[in-house]
Amino acid sequence: AQAGGVTPQEWVDRLVEQAWLPVLGTIDAANDDFIRTTSARHVQAVQRFWEVVRDNGYVYEADYEGPYCVGCEEFKLPGDLVEAEGGGPPLCPVHGRPVEMLREKNWFFRLSAFTDALIEHYERHPEAVQPASAYNEVMSFLRGGLVDISMSRSSVAWGIGLPWDEQQVVYVWFDALLNYITAIGYGADPGSEEARFFADTWPADVQLVGKDILRFHAVYWPAMLLSAGLPLPERVFGHGFLTREGQKMGKSLGNVLDPEVLLEKCGRDAVRWYLLRDIPFGDDGDFQQQRFTDLVNNDLANTIGNLLNRTSSMARRWFSDAVPPAGTARSSDHPLAQAAAQAAATTQDAWTSLDFRAAAEAPLQLAIQANGFLNDQAPWKAMKQEGNETAVAADLYAVLEAARLVACLLAPLLPELSGRMLTQLAQPETPAWPDALAWGLLEPGTSLPEPQPVMARLELDGPL
Repeated sequence: AQAGGVTPQEWVDRLVEQAWLPVLGTIDAANDDFIRTTSARHVQAVQRFWEVVRDNGYVYEADYEGPYCVGCEEFKLPGDLVEAEGGGPPLCPVHGRPVEMLREKNWFFRLSAFTDALIEHYERHPEAVQPASAYNEVMSFLRGGLVDISMSRSSVAWGIGLPWDEQQVVYVWFDALLNYITAIGYGADPGSEEARFFADTWPADVQLVGKDILRFHAVYWPAMLLSAGLPLPERVFGHGFLTREGQKMGKSLGNVLDPEVLLEKCGRDAVRWYLLRDIPFGDDGDFQQQRFTDLVNNDLANTIGNLLNRTSSMARRWFSDAVPPAGTARSSDHPLAQAAAQAAATTQDAWTSLDFRAAAEAPLQLAIQANGFLNDQAPWKAMKQEGNETAVAADLYAVLEAARLVACLLAPLLPELSGRMLTQLAQPETPAWPDALAWGLLEPGTSLPEPQPVMARLELDGPL
């Protein structure tokens, strides 16, 4: 901010408007609330929280000295650091630059008081930290014993002031983590709408975080909640990092994958599909351009897109531009009805367990089965013989209904592709789960628009 000749508030206001908010549209992500740590409701609730924790006896004043990484905004433990080549100050392993040794009088949070309680909680609820590798990391850290940690700073002027010490501001992590509850009404006046919303919403079913900040979310954060008498989130899930073609991405290697370029050239559907379909959530993943192209083209353009396009074309040609009569195809005993029911159950279970790969695979498999059924029934042959119109109509209805279910199951993963498919079936663009997952909702006689490709093939002319 100083280099830019503006105040810190002006600087972050600019970042929010120019960088962070536009990202939501870029990746087609919905969010219900965008709270900032400079928001008045956050500031007031943070101060109230720490007053409660202090009153409960978990905050005290002491001197602190230790290595501090400006980039991480974090005091480091000696075991966290790496040695510099040729000697010199130890380095932060995240930023690769020397840490600073700081000494100042701070207020400390009695983190050590919660070692046994957290170990006991996670032993009773191993599902509370996922995946398993994250759970093991957290338990190893806890069993090594927790030490009290500084929760304030006197050397920083811009921050949330402690209500009982005007010379100190809340250390950034002990401010930012509270966003999870300040956003939903913590600290609001009892009986207010905000307070009721907090009571209805917290604890969270799941919190998704990057694995590099797992310790903050699975150790410091639950200890803070316990110190204030609040329930813990049911699950913290730490996701992995991306490499590229088997190598860690870095500017010096010239292999950084620019997300804006990727999205501009390939579209949101393609990027979202590859990342959620091919990389097990929670593991590190490797971006491989050829596999990315192959999966998008084979799964979305060919298997799913062509299924809808060719079936809709036949239905329009033979049944007055409309959904054909259903006949026996509306029965739950129809093979595609049974396949759709299985896909719906698998998808909903996958979302609950955060298995996005399975959530993508289930509708894809339904599309594969529908393509197989269409090829076996061969309506283009059957329609040439007299007396087969009723059977052909039922077959086409079943495949169109399967395509509708594919689109509905894809909606959380690929909202744009799902919307295009549903529009082509003359259905609402946004399906209402779970009602929309029932079989037989496509109404015979509904006019079908002229088919358009719902997914273009990727044709990349060089490395991204």
